[in-house]
Amino acid sequence: MNAAPGQSGTIEQEETSTNAAAPTLVGTQPRRGAIQVRLRGRRIRLRGLRREPVGPLRWLLVLGPGVIAGAAANDAGSIATYSSVGATYGYALLWALLLGTISLAVVQEMTARLGVASGRGLLDLIRERYGLAWSVFAVAVMLAANGGLILSEFVGIGAAAELVGVSRLLAVPVAAALVWGLVVFGSYANVEKIFLVMALAFFTYPVAAFLAHPQWRDVARGTFVPTLQPNAEFILLIVALLGTTLTPYQQLFEESSVVDKGIARKHYGPERIDTYVGMALSGLMAGFIVIATAATLHIHGATNINSAADAARALRPVAGAAASELFAVGLLGASLLAAAVLPLATAYSISEAFGFPKGVNLDFRHGRVFFGSFTTLVAAGAAASLIPGLPVISLLVWVQALNGVLLPIILLFILLLVNDRTLVGELANSRLTNVLGWGTLVVVTIAVVALLGTQALALVGIYPFGK
Repeated sequence: MNAAPGQSGTIEQEETSTNAAAPTLVGTQPRRGAIQVRLRGRRIRLRGLRREPVGPLRWLLVLGPGVIAGAAANDAGSIATYSSVGATYGYALLWALLLGTISLAVVQEMTARLGVASGRGLLDLIRERYGLAWSVFAVAVMLAANGGLILSEFVGIGAAAELVGVSRLLAVPVAAALVWGLVVFGSYANVEKIFLVMALAFFTYPVAAFLAHPQWRDVARGTFVPTLQPNAEFILLIVALLGTTLTPYQQLFEESSVVDKGIARKHYGPERIDTYVGMALSGLMAGFIVIATAATLHIHGATNINSAADAARALRPVAGAAASELFAVGLLGASLLAAAVLPLATAYSISEAFGFPKGVNLDFRHGRVFFGSFTTLVAAGAAASLIPGLPVISLLVWVQALNGVLLPIILLFILLLVNDRTLVGELANSRLTNVLGWGTLVVVTIAVVALLGTQALALVGIYPFGK
């Protein structure tokens, strides 16, 4: 939870009866200097406020897992992928980003609804519904997807540090220690607030996009008129774009966070708002990254991005000579957020798959597997990122492509579970949601098959779309 901007205050949760019949948001003033609001069946005290939040500020109180999941998706790998898309193809792939964002909103809403309806995380449900063997398989898929991403976040932290003259050998261990301490010694409410603040780093790109003075007619054409190019690099970037827009760990994190937060079925409405707002902001930030790089790099023939410094040039319209420093701030914020969320989502999943206790509010003694998994993932990712000579940008893009390849497996489990009426009851998918959800699965699968097919043929010297 987060206090509204411009109003200093802290949030303190209190237990209330689960059968309270009050509306979703009802404010009272129990004593001077504290505003009390009933939200999702719980009373939340906002200290230091002189009056009750009203209008749009009141609805900022519902923001949480959805916004965090959406912001975390625009991590180091996403920035690299979107920058590569904008630099290489200009605005030509904005239509794919738009479709991906719509699909992302549909899929994320399904996972949030599944968490509220069942009270359990995705891997927990897979184990219960399909048995331990399928649960182990899902964990293996998730580890393959998330392991590379965790590495990429610490690579991003190192690259951001080097842009401002700080050695990655110092920055990465310090960042890993901060991330570890935040989660292990923090409460869910405090962790959530810090994650939301980290998400503010992405607002540098909308400013850069507008100051770069793009041709908005070309932007609109790229957004609403699909174009395809018959070459292997185009297909790779399509799959990477889908993989970074619909990142599997987003679904794992949001469902587990909703469960950890204890949102009741009858209070699901605000959670849907949180999810849609988070995914819309995620898509907008991604679009502005593409526009900024297209208007500053692609238009001048700089179509290859090989380093963080190359990508930083997209921010020169807003920062001038300080572009590298500003990009470093955005990249560091994005990478830190995802470096915390990714291992956290993975630790949730490992614990759920084998029935161990999990949750940020546990202590280490009661959550050994949960915190042990989190600690191992953070340490391993940080250590691997310090390997000398890593090709940063190409590594980040290929990791996102791997996520795209593994995405259909996670999507299939989500769609099967959210349509199980014995599990979710009246919160099962509608016909429209099913059309959009299964359609997303089909499109992603076709793109993945095309990518794997072209890569397999290339191994035997056949290039159907040219080298």
